Amino acid sequence: MLQIAIGILRNSVGEILISKRANSVPQAGLWEFPGGKIETSETCLQALQRELLEEVGVQVQAAQPLITIRHKYATQVVELNVWEILAFSGTAIGLEQQQIQWLAPNLLQQYKFPAANDNILQAIKLPRQYAILADAEPVQLRQNLVTILQQGIKLIQLRCKQLPVNILQEFLTYAIPICQQYSAQLLLNSTIATKLPVIFDAIGIHLTSVDLMALSKRPQTPALVAASCHDLPQLQHAEKLGLDFAVLAPVLTTPTHPNAKTLGWENFTALVAKTKLPVFALGGMQTQHISQAFQAGAQGIAGIRVFLS
Repeated sequence: MLQIAIGILRNSVGEILISKRANSVPQAGLWEFPGGKIETSETCLQALQRELLEEVGVQVQAAQPLITIRHKYATQVVELNVWEILAFSGTAIGLEQQQIQWLAPNLLQQYKFPAANDNILQAIKLPRQYAILADAEPVQLRQNLVTILQQGIKLIQLRCKQLPVNILQEFLTYAIPICQQYSAQLLLNSTIATKLPVIFDAIGIHLTSVDLMALSKRPQTPALVAASCHDLPQLQHAEKLGLDFAVLAPVLTTPTHPNAKTLGWENFTALVAKTKLPVFALGGMQTQHISQAFQAGAQGIAGIRVFLS
């Protein structure tokens, strides 16, 4: 297996650096993110620092894991260890005579990348926190949504399974425009979506594990589609359907389910390593767990109370 370290480098306006592969290498002419082979004597971070200095002339000062992807090409298996660069110095230039370009994240899909990069592109677009809105009285539910949005959370699941349809529709009339105002993406739990006569294109779908396993193809929607998973077969099915991300739970004990069997960080890490999907850690998450989640291969953390305290 060829081990590769890759860096997601953002400039001061949030644009991401990509470079064009030379005509003399496999998959010539495609675009990629800067990085290269991890030597046997190097850690992933050391390789990342060396490669970005050699390729584009920047010194990586701080970085954190984003996603790790194994991909099988016709003649080789590669493992892409993708890191998000948090701080760097220097001005990026193509030191190997390669063409480089800074792009807004929403424009990356217009460029052709090697097949192994598909899930990297998705991970880049996703935030690191996924808030879940649980059942509450309508007034409290609105207050909870505002609290979450004011913290800068950009990804929210509405999981109010007990709300009557008329109250749910009334809340969505309020929630959709305010989420758009904060540039946040709203997803409906699939148990709710089945109750509504119309699903808005602006709203994504979060599948329960039962609904996930009942599907043979991805739901037809231009918005995000995610799923709750608890084991490897569910993660593999979510990947097969081409979903945008998954939530894997429960990682730790939660106050509401103190006796439930948990994965623990070791099992969570092992399961995430076997999927290409971005995966959020759910179950007992607190803000102090986010660094551990990154090290375990998670996209980030998901939860209810953690974003309301």
